[in-house]
Amino acid sequence: MDVVVKSRHCNVSDQFRSFVEEKITRLEKLDDRVIRVEVEVSAERNKRQHDQASKVEITVRSKGPVVRAEAAAEDKPAAFDLALDKLMAQLRKAADRKRVHRGTRTPRSLHEAAAEVPAAAPEEASVDGSEDVHTVAGMEVHGDGPLVVREKTHEAVPMTLDQALDAMELVGHDFYLFIDAEHSAPSVVYRRRAYDYGVIRLENAAALVNNGR
Repeated sequence: MDVVVKSRHCNVSDQFRSFVEEKITRLEKLDDRVIRVEVEVSAERNKRQHDQASKVEITVRSKGPVVRAEAAAEDKPAAFDLALDKLMAQLRKAADRKRVHRGTRTPRSLHEAAAEVPAAAPEEASVDGSEDVHTVAGMEVHGDGPLVVREKTHEAVPMTLDQALDAMELVGHDFYLFIDAEHSAPSVVYRRRAYDYGVIRLENAAALVNNGR
């Protein structure tokens, strides 16, 4: 297992690198397929946030889905310990979900859960021509909102619904955007209660894309 420690806006000592390499071996007890672990350390520049002065993000790459967790604390070792605990919890939860899914308890149908999602009500368009209009992340924004603070782009590989659920648990999110291999449609799975999940799919996505060309 390769362990790579890198930093942004701060220095990383050899002592901290040794600390990481010693602690990271805990992962092998839960997943023996781990190939590479990337630990990125960054510093909070706002001195008022001294309790979150150090941020650590851990990314685990293996033969399965990518696993990621992050945490912030007063110093690097504390932030790393918190991130590692989160990562371990995500791995255990993903393993528990597999046991529930393949055991005697059958999770609620994703199609039933998706049917309960109410349609979003259209927002009223502003008629005040005096509003400031600007572009944020490719969107035309009127006034002060919406505020987009982060934008990410990922390569998408078609996957099954079960694979998407595993990936969502492993990155520690409450939702996961993916391309459904069965329906060939952009889809989102999201967590409801315990091991109940919902799924939202976009219909006629290919036709809409072709019509827009």
